[in-house]
Amino acid sequence: MSEMSGGGWFPIAPGIVRRTVAAGDQMMQMVVTLEAGAHLPLHAHSHEQVTHMLRGRLRLVVGGVPHEIGPGESLLIPGGVPHEADVLEEALALDTFSPPREDLLAQDRGARES
Repeated sequence: MSEMSGGGWFPIAPGIVRRTVAAGDQMMQMVVTLEAGAHLPLHAHSHEQVTHMLRGRLRLVVGGVPHEIGPGESLLIPGGVPHEADVLEEALALDTFSPPREDLLAQDRGARES
């Protein structure tokens, strides 16, 4: 079963918001807008994640290893590995998760029901 969402934007951290694009049984995608200077705190989840930069630049630290990515570049974040991000310049990213992030999809459903 797949879900499409043109729904709302949800805060992830100060200066960072996300919106689900599509979700299926095995993966989901969301777009993320990030203000220059914003910081996504260190966290981990069991899902594999691919971050693809549409514009702007991020410094992602994955498992203690820094990576700087810009437009057209992608980075795989393995499930369970702690990671964080600093926004070097205003950015737009496409994040893909496998399996889908049920916590985020529940947030989407809650907003549609209210």
